[in-house]
Amino acid sequence: MKLYLDTSIFGGYFEAEFKLWTEKLIDEILDGNYTAVIADLTLAELETAPVRVKTLADRVIQTNSIFVTLDTGCIELADKYLKEKIVTAKYQSDALHIAAATINNADVVTSWNFKHIVNLNRIRLYNSVNLKYGYPVIDIRSPREIVAI
Repeated sequence: MKLYLDTSIFGGYFEAEFKLWTEKLIDEILDGNYTAVIADLTLAELETAPVRVKTLADRVIQTNSIFVTLDTGCIELADKYLKEKIVTAKYQSDALHIAAATINNADVVTSWNFKHIVNLNRIRLYNSVNLKYGYPVIDIRSPREIVAI
């Protein structure tokens, strides 16, 4: 299964509230049970992150991942999300994460962003736009919903 990891996953690895599930998720990826899908957007967002967060991302990338880049298809789909007011332009990067996952055929978007990504109403809206424009639906979950502890 291909899991699109947004930026919050790497930071969550070091936060007490999310540590247990994020460590398990990363272990599962490193063990080959899941494949991480990581976008250039995520790496750009991690540029100002602490070294330990960047080191973790590098480890995942080097071990078991698919690297994707934002292309015109991703940008066009994200623009559709903005046009439909799922998120505002201020949170365009969240829309870009969903679009990148959709365009690159990830099975699940994995995030700790409960406001703009892992949010039932927004998940439904993202998928309604996907269906409206001929894209597949995308599953969106937190690591807690994916791994068994």
